[in-house]
Amino acid sequence: MNNSISSLTPIGHVHSIYRTIGEAPRQGTNEHATIEIFPDFEQGLQDIEEFSHLYIVYWLHQSSGYTLIVQPPWQTGRHGLFTTRSPHRPNPLGLSVVQLVKRTQNILEVTNLDAIEGTPVLDIKPYIKRLDCHPDSTDGWAENLESK
Repeated sequence: MNNSISSLTPIGHVHSIYRTIGEAPRQGTNEHATIEIFPDFEQGLQDIEEFSHLYIVYWLHQSSGYTLIVQPPWQTGRHGLFTTRSPHRPNPLGLSVVQLVKRTQNILEVTNLDAIEGTPVLDIKPYIKRLDCHPDSTDGWAENLESK
């Protein structure tokens, strides 16, 4: 069964101090990054500054290859790829919850984005705490890990 997706259209790209995969932080930091939305999509940003946090979906354009069993860098056990946040995936999609610092026309200044310079942005969705926060959720094998 071949249900491949024929194309995705980037709506913008990331401007970051991080230039290579090796420089990018795991899970983002308080460093500021900007997301430049292409002019054709700027109108879709209307009212975005009313949200404190956003989901950013992006293409991990420098990711290559993957394995289905991986060992996270901060853990000694091996786990299935889909139970980790490894950037090396069959479809190299990145997902971050960022804090929106400010919007200036088609530019979003954010924190907590773990993407490198030039990363194509595919979509933005608002983080809505009453829908997206699940206090009764569990963290699977990562439940007892210390934050790094």
